[in-house]
Amino acid sequence: MGDVLNETFKIDRLDAELLATLARDARIGVVELAASLGVARNTVQARMNRLEAAGVFEGFVPRLSLADLGVGIEAFVTLTLEQAKFNDVIDQLAAIPHVLEIHVTTGHGDVLVRLAVSALPELQDLIHRIVDLPGVAHSDTAVSMTTPLPYRVQPLLDELTREAGWGRSTPAAGAELRRADQQRRTQSGQQDLSQRAQPDAADR
Repeated sequence: MGDVLNETFKIDRLDAELLATLARDARIGVVELAASLGVARNTVQARMNRLEAAGVFEGFVPRLSLADLGVGIEAFVTLTLEQAKFNDVIDQLAAIPHVLEIHVTTGHGDVLVRLAVSALPELQDLIHRIVDLPGVAHSDTAVSMTTPLPYRVQPLLDELTREAGWGRSTPAAGAELRRADQQRRTQSGQQDLSQRAQPDAADR
């Protein structure tokens, strides 16, 4: 597997660690980032410039909790579309603010649509609106109950760079210990989240 991320761009362990640190705190400065990784500031800046030029960075945005904003219900709607109106339906779906994502898929349906609403009656009205769009032939809806594992990419990056080195940079021993401690705390937090997501025996 080596240090190959894809056919056009390669990352190594330093890149993966840099991305992991930014994922935890996108506001961290270059100097603090370099200290955390145990490498020179110029090295960090060069790596960030390289990742940005390659299009790996799609932007730095805050991770929002829709539930805390009062939009706590998410659903996934699989739609079967009339192929002649495929693009028109996509455009109409994209114009609906409650549509978070649209994925073209294989299988029984043509697209998978992720929705977010504040209440179930609102979800029902939204689904009716979507089903009534010209070009929608069939729909199937699944409501998300909990999210024991949110969207993530870092474990994949770690696996892809597991046997790769740090390029010309060698991290300081203290930085390695800090990263190991951070990883343990992250794993512990994920386990706590998964346990909280499990229903109590009385609810089964």
